[in-house]
Formats: sequence, structure tokens, C-alpha cells
Amino acid sequence: MTKTVIYEVRVEFGDCDPAGIVWFPNFFRWIDAASRHFFIECGVPPWQETRQSMGLIGTPLVDTQASFSKTASYGDVLQIHTQISEWRNKSFVQTYRVMRGDDEIMQCTEVRIFAADKVGGGIRAMAVPEEIRGMCS
Repeated sequence: MTKTVIYEVRVEFGDCDPAGIVWFPNFFRWIDAASRHFFIECGVPPWQETRQSMGLIGTPLVDTQASFSKTASYGDVLQIHTQISEWRNKSFVQTYRVMRGDDEIMQCTEVRIFAADKVGGGIRAMAVPEEIRGMCS
């Protein structure tokens, strides 16, 4: 059974375009927050702590695909259902279903890596920490 965590968002006036619908980049901002919320709910410490304890600085995005089926507007309350659908060596696939009650607004799939600092600057992908995989499965 795959663990699912729900992150709730209330659409504010400033989240919408002049037509009164959510401006699409806001969905990706909320999905990014839902990704971190997923790890917090699974018991993973803040990235500042994992940087100190295991060298893990976060989970940057390397690929995304989204499909919108309905619009959302000011005052809507959205539920972002988040789960990890696939674990890989140095990355994982996280899937999201953005719902307004029973109505699906969008689906999104992301590939993210577990990142560590690279000697000389930048970041590098690191192996999926087994401890985190266990907490999130």
C-alpha cells in the first residue's frame, strides 16, 4: 500500500488571473509545498537537519508533467493528494492529484532527486536514503 498525504490549499484572490481562474504556476508552487509536506508528515526532519546528519540538502525537481482537467477559482479549497509511486536508485517519482472535493482539477507527476552538496560547488544526486524510504513507504 502506498502512503498518501493530503495537503490543503485555499485559493486566494491574488492566486487568480484577470479571468478569475488560478494562474497555472500557482499549482506548481502548491505542489512543491505538498512535496515537502509529504516528507514532514512521514517524519522526515527538516532539510537543515538532514544536511547536518546525512548530507541531504533537499529534493530538487528534475522532470514534471501535468494535466489540467478543470479550473479552480478564488475561494476554492483544494486538496493535494501526494504519494511516491516509484523509488529509484537516486531519484523517486512523486504523484499528485489536486482535488476540489470529488472534482479532480489536475494530475501531476514529478521526478525528484535526493541532493547533496558537490565538492567544488553545485549539487549532486545521492542514493535514496533507506531510512527515508522506510519512513515514506
